[in-house]
Amino acid sequence: MTIPIPIACLASGSGSNVQAIIDAIGSGALAARITAVVSNVPSAGVLDRARRHGIPAVVVDHRAFSRREEFERELCGVIDRGKAQLVCLCGFLRVLTPLFVSHYPGRILNIHPALLPDFGGRGFHGIKVHQAVLAAGRKISGCTVHVVDAEVDHGPVILQRTVPVEPGDTPEILAARVLEQEHLAYPEAIGLFASGRVTIENGRALVRPA
Repeated sequence: MTIPIPIACLASGSGSNVQAIIDAIGSGALAARITAVVSNVPSAGVLDRARRHGIPAVVVDHRAFSRREEFERELCGVIDRGKAQLVCLCGFLRVLTPLFVSHYPGRILNIHPALLPDFGGRGFHGIKVHQAVLAAGRKISGCTVHVVDAEVDHGPVILQRTVPVEPGDTPEILAARVLEQEHLAYPEAIGLFASGRVTIENGRALVRPA
C-alpha cells in the first residue's frame, strides 16, 4: 500500500490548482495528503476551498511583517508543523528568498502557465503571460511544473503540457485552455515526485519510467 505523501499548498488567489490536487486525491489518482493550505491574502478564495474539504486553512499575511525573511520564517513554521514533505506553489504571488528555498531543497514545486524558459521570470504572471504569448505570435503554449530554485520561474522542469494557440484567441481564452492542462499536470507531477521517480542531476530533472 502506498503511503500518501504529505504536502503543503501555498496560494494567493482562488486556488483552482489546489482544487485539482484535492480532486485527484479524492479520486484515488494521487497518493497525497494536504497538511495545510496557506495564503498570504486573508480574503483568498483558496482558503474557503480548503475549509470545505476539512483541510487546515492558514493565513500568513505578508503585510504583517517588516522583512521578507520574517514572513518566510512564519511560513516555514506552518509548513513544518504539518510535517509536509513537499511544498506546492499554486499561484503564490510572492517571490521566495534563498532562506525559504534552502529550507526545502529540491522539495518545492511550482506551476507556470507557459512553456519555460519562455515567458517566465519577474512580471510574467497571470494574464500577462498569455498576453505576451499572443504578442509574440506563438503557435503553441502550455504549462510547466518545475522544481523551485533561487531564481524566479527557474529550476529543473519535471513536465510540460502543450496547447495550440488558435486564431482569434484572446488572453482570457488562451488562459482557460492552458488552465485545463495545469489541472492535469500538477497532480501528475506531484505523483511522479511522490513515487520517487524524479531525481535531480546537474540541474536537470530526470523522470524514470514507471
